[in-house]
Amino acid sequence: MDKYNVKCLLCGEVHDPYSLNCKNGDESLLRAYYTAKQLIPTDMPGIWKYYNWLPVNGIIEEGSGRTVTYKSEALASELGLDDLWIAFNGYWPERGANLMTCTFKDLESFPTMQRLREQEEKRIMVVASAGNTARAFAHVCSITGQPLLLVVPKESVHRLWTLHDDTHSICLVTVEGDYFDAISLAGKIAAMDGFVNEGGAKNIARRDGMGTVMLDAVLASGKIYDQYFQAVGSGTGGISAWEASLKLRDDGRFGETLPKLHLGQSLPCAPLYSLWKGEDAVGAACPDGMYDDVLFNRKPPYALKGGVKDVIEASGGDIYAVTNEEASAAQELFEKSEGIDINPAAAVAVATLMQAVETGTVKPDEKIVLNITGGGQKRLMQDYELKQLPVSLEVSAEDEGAEDKVVKKVAEVFEI
Repeated sequence: MDKYNVKCLLCGEVHDPYSLNCKNGDESLLRAYYTAKQLIPTDMPGIWKYYNWLPVNGIIEEGSGRTVTYKSEALASELGLDDLWIAFNGYWPERGANLMTCTFKDLESFPTMQRLREQEEKRIMVVASAGNTARAFAHVCSITGQPLLLVVPKESVHRLWTLHDDTHSICLVTVEGDYFDAISLAGKIAAMDGFVNEGGAKNIARRDGMGTVMLDAVLASGKIYDQYFQAVGSGTGGISAWEASLKLRDDGRFGETLPKLHLGQSLPCAPLYSLWKGEDAVGAACPDGMYDDVLFNRKPPYALKGGVKDVIEASGGDIYAVTNEEASAAQELFEKSEGIDINPAAAVAVATLMQAVETGTVKPDEKIVLNITGGGQKRLMQDYELKQLPVSLEVSAEDEGAEDKVVKKVAEVFEI
């Protein structure tokens, strides 16, 4: 019996397990359905603890970490909450947290890479990112040797650091433009011979990898949460949390009530908030002026079947907009109370929770989980030296021949 099968949420047809799109042309996500109906943790390292609910048939042993969930006392007290849990994704050795890129994007990159290995994929993988995803894929590709083309906005290059000395498998290209420009260029290149697209939100390995945040959180507390908080750019993390919650409900041991999703975005560039609220919260200069521009995606997976709109409606949740001032205050409060540094995007999640508390949207006695999607970089720098990834090429989004320049540079870097 197969470990899992993959179905279209719209037509219900079973697809090849490595499919990214419905073969019937439906505007829908595909979803993995597992033979194992209950969550049985393994003794494997890192994210592979949740191997039975990951769409892989093997593991990458080296370098994998996972979420660490604990019950908050200090921040909970500050906010007047009785049952607040922190799902921490980053580096915090004192709590056993060892995501070495300090971001939960590691949870996407490892299962995605494992699936490529299962397909014996030799083509160059193309990843577009505003920084954190690129760092996560650089980490796993440095371990496996999979050739990787990273396409990132020029303004995000400071996020492209690694702990590895050997980065020969990576070609980094920066784009004079925003994240959407990087996505557009990467998509053109991935469609060419010799390249393969990692799939983004349509990749079940990425979503089920991120979904392990919810798996870890529920195992830690013993029950499905009433409320779930996270900052989002594309919203894929929210979709992942919802899909994981459905599996946990069907497990039968963790309760029947599904969590309400509360997803935070950063003003002045909040496309998901705009779509959900019917308001214009995306300025012409976006992503300039954001507390963290990794939270900006011009074309998120909002309206397709199984996308952000569906999961917010199904959960009875909401999408929030957070000012820079709110995010800054939230970051200061979290770091002072919990004793660990967090990424700016995670600060937006904390601010989202604070908004919900202030408006009475969440009650003091409800079971709440706060997804800290990245943290511990300052703590990591106490123990390790961060090495900046070298830029192989800079191009402009306005250059019609940009993809040809990139392909030429890739050929030079990988000697093909």
